[in-house]
Order: sequence, then C-alpha cells, then structure tokens
Amino acid sequence: MMQFFKETHVDFLKLRRAGYFFSGTLLLISLVSLLLHGGPKYGIDFTGGTSLELRFEKPISAGEIRSSLSQAGYGTAEIKHIGAADENQFIIRLEKSAEGTQIGQVVEQQLRSSFPDNPYEVLMVQEIGPKIGGELRRAAVMAILIALFGILVYISWRFEFKFAVGAVLALFHDVIITLGFFSVLNLEITLVVIAAFLTIVGYSLNDTIVVFDRIRENLKVLRRENLYNIINISINQTLNRTINTSLTTLLVVFALYLFGGEVIHDFAFALLVGILIGTYSSIFIASPLVYEWEAKTEATKGKSAILRKA
Repeated sequence: MMQFFKETHVDFLKLRRAGYFFSGTLLLISLVSLLLHGGPKYGIDFTGGTSLELRFEKPISAGEIRSSLSQAGYGTAEIKHIGAADENQFIIRLEKSAEGTQIGQVVEQQLRSSFPDNPYEVLMVQEIGPKIGGELRRAAVMAILIALFGILVYISWRFEFKFAVGAVLALFHDVIITLGFFSVLNLEITLVVIAAFLTIVGYSLNDTIVVFDRIRENLKVLRRENLYNIINISINQTLNRTINTSLTTLLVVFALYLFGGEVIHDFAFALLVGILIGTYSSIFIASPLVYEWEAKTEATKGKSAILRKA
C-alpha cells in the first residue's frame, strides 16, 4: 500500500481545541444559514410538484428550454440534461403552483409552440402532491435518526457508551455541516441528496470505527501509557490508512462530480463535502470527545493527572 505518512507522531489531542473552534465555526455558519433560509431548501420530492422527462428529436439546450418556459412563468424550473450528449433528453422539474395537476400540460403546450420544428416524446410525467412530499420529508428525517440511533446501540455494544456518543456526535457534526453547505449555496435537498447523507453517515462511521478499534487494541497492549498517549498513538497508526482511503474515494467521487452528469451532480457534491468532513471528524472530533468524556469522569474521581498530559 502506498504510504503518504510512514511514521507520524502528531499530537492530535493537543490540536483538539483548534478542531473544536473550526467545527464550531462551520456549525454556526450552517445553523445561521439554515435559520435565515427558513430551513433546508427542499426539492419537489418533498414539497410537491411536477417532473417531466422529455426526449427531443433535434439538439436543444437547457437554456433554450428555460427561455421558453420563462415566457409561461416557469423560469425557475429545474432543467437537467440526462443521458448521452446526442440523446437530447431532459428532466424538467417544477414546483407546485395554482395550476395543480395541469402544470405538465401547460409546459408541454408551451414547448410545442416554442419549438414547432423540434418535436419531442414524453417519456415520463410524475405528479407529487404536497401530502406525499410531507410524508417523504418525515420519512427521510426518521431514516437518518433511526440510522444514528442504531449506530449508538451498535457501538455501545461493540465498544463502550462513551465511544458511541463520540461517534454519533461526530456523525451529527458531519450531516449538519454538509446540510449547511447546501444551505449556503442554496442547493435543493432531494431524495438523492438524502441518499448521499446516509452514505456519508456510513463512510464517516467506518473511518471512526477503524480508529476506535486501534484504541481498543492499544488499551490492552500499551497498558503503561495514559489514555492521552494511547489515542494519539492510535490515530497516528491509522493515519496512513485514513488518508489513502479518503483520497482514493475522493478521486472517484470527484470524477462522478465532473463527468457523471447533472442528475447525480448534487449527490456527488454532497459526497465530496461529506468525505472531507467525515475524515476530519474521525480524527479531530470523535476520538477527542471520547478523551474529554473519560478525562471529565476521572477528574470527578480525582484522577485527572493520570489522563492529562500537561
């Protein structure tokens, strides 16, 4: 395996307060942005609307379609080109409006009148009502909360409760900051993005458990060392694996972001942000929080000198 760091001796716990400050700043920006925007910007999957999939016979651009729809009052429609470049296939997604279920017919009529020499085939029309959208939104939130609760139970069983709390707080940290990026950039939260969030949870958890596993092993092997040193040694021992895994995954996801097409553009962007934040949190958030918990517990018992390095 390629090794970027053969043998490191970084005092990661000494840097933990800088990490807390950095994370706190990102969390604050995320929460303020979400507050100012009135929450996440949900796509029509959650708010209700109409989705049309069309295939034109002749080449046409998303800009030409948008210009046509603007004349009918739908200039804010989400228009994505899908498939190969010569397939002229698009997905058009519009938020619910006063036209209700007639919105698809209005759009089709507008496009026919704007492009009489470029007929198209309607491949799919999907209407999503506000009630279904609301149910999907609740289901998405429940899916993430249930996943986090399951992780809390699993890590408590496999390690200890304090490890579980450190891991789950780090995962909350990753999801909220990724959500904050979407809020700051005014990107929509769709079902695809929710899938990306759940992927981020799994990826970040895997990284964190690798470090926790090494800490558990070292607690048995390095019995003469205090917890401060054991955590630092464990993070340094797994650092090369963490960097290698993250870089290779980032290369794949970045390729998806650049060449995967507009349909998975937001999905790939969420993964890019999530992998970076997840890698960072497994080093600077999850394990340091376990140390803080143990240090506070021991300090209460009057044994803080055993854990504190200085």
